[in-house]
Amino acid sequence: MKYIQRNMERIFLKLNEQYSAILITGPRQVGKTTMLQKLMELEGRNREYVSLDDLRERSLAKTDPAMFFQIHKPPIFIDEVQYAPELFTYIKMNIDKNQTAGDFWLTGSQLFKLMKGVQESLAGRVALLHLSSLL
Repeated sequence: MKYIQRNMERIFLKLNEQYSAILITGPRQVGKTTMLQKLMELEGRNREYVSLDDLRERSLAKTDPAMFFQIHKPPIFIDEVQYAPELFTYIKMNIDKNQTAGDFWLTGSQLFKLMKGVQESLAGRVALLHLSSLL
């Protein structure tokens, strides 16, 4: 299948120069992960991709977020981050300590659950984007 370029890519890349964390929300299967994986190829920053759909990664993130970030260091792309809101406090601590633009790329598809965690832990530290369907 041919990749469909999104207008949001330019916006995302500009925000990536200004914010330590960027969160893209939207329904499942609209292209959030595909778009960011394509941008990872272009970025050339050796960013790690971790999906919390992987039950082992999700379990580690929920039960030992400090260890999760010892294993998976920024720059990192965490897919389906709403499954482990325990990570938000550690992301906040990293941002406050390092303030490195573009360290955390996050996606999530369950907006209410996800936004509650973001508002509590990452307010003012994360750029929020919403990706809608092409249809």
